[in-house]
Amino acid sequence: MKTPRYSRRFVVPDIHGCSRTLDRLLGEGIGLTRSDDLYLLGDYIDRGPGSREVLDILRGLVLKGYRVWPVRGNHEEMFLNGCRDRELFRVWMLNGGGATLASFGVEDPCEVPPAYRRFLEEMPLYRILPDFVLVHGSLNFALPDPFADREAMLWSRSLEVRREKIGGRRLIGGHTPMTREAIARGLATDRIVLDNGCVYAGEAGLGSLAALELDSMALYFQENIDR
Repeated sequence: MKTPRYSRRFVVPDIHGCSRTLDRLLGEGIGLTRSDDLYLLGDYIDRGPGSREVLDILRGLVLKGYRVWPVRGNHEEMFLNGCRDRELFRVWMLNGGGATLASFGVEDPCEVPPAYRRFLEEMPLYRILPDFVLVHGSLNFALPDPFADREAMLWSRSLEVRREKIGGRRLIGGHTPMTREAIARGLATDRIVLDNGCVYAGEAGLGSLAALELDSMALYFQENIDR
């Protein structure tokens, strides 16, 4: 009988419709297997060309038995709100929502097939691991309960961490594009930001999709191939 493969834990942030880049990262980059845990930090959609394709990759992994653990980002929140509120729909369109509609071949977020909406609606805003808290944005440590502030989890760019309020854990998020060097420096701190701005290919220091393996603290970068 074969010895079970060692289970790894990967965190990937802010894909933003870079579906080919994601596929390359998961395959050639980290060699994801069913024994690994894949944690995702939101912003799967908008701006890039393959929002639907990104969601198809993630939903497909789940159906194939991969251990996929997503959280919701502010772009998923804008998409979901845009179907019920016309003013929020306009805000979403100003933040790259048109690329998502184009990937689905529709003109209104309410026309996106219900299965995709359910997939996003069911995502929590955070996940708590034994050693880390994972969230898209940040946490509001001014509150007695940092998890009580929904807006902070989706939108905040704060680098503050008070580990005593999150069980001594470190905090990992995305949402704020950082250079590779800044991401690497952050690994030695209590506040890790992993977004290398995949969708901003061509801008100095940005343009790759990052993955962090939590036990080895090894960083992987896949340059944008969706341009």
